Amino acid sequence: MIFGCPGSQKFKQPEPQIVNCPSCGEETEIWTDETEAVCRKCKVTVKRERGQSCLDWCGYAKFCAGYKMLIERR
Repeated sequence: MIFGCPGSQKFKQPEPQIVNCPSCGEETEIWTDETEAVCRKCKVTVKRERGQSCLDWCGYAKFCAGYKMLIERR
C-alpha cells in the first residue's frame, strides 16, 4: 500500500544518477534530490537542472512530501 502520492517517492527516497562531467567526461554521481556534485577526477562542480515536479504545483505537497522538503526545494 502506498501512502501519499507515488510521485513524491523520488523525493522521499532519493537515488543516484550518473552525469558526465562537462570538463573531463568522468562519470559523476548526483542524487535525485540534489542539483550538483563535485567531479572526483577534476574537482569541477557538475550541475544539472532541476525540472518541475509535483512539489512546485501541488497544494498537498507539504502533507505528502513534508513541509521541510517543500521549503528546501524553493
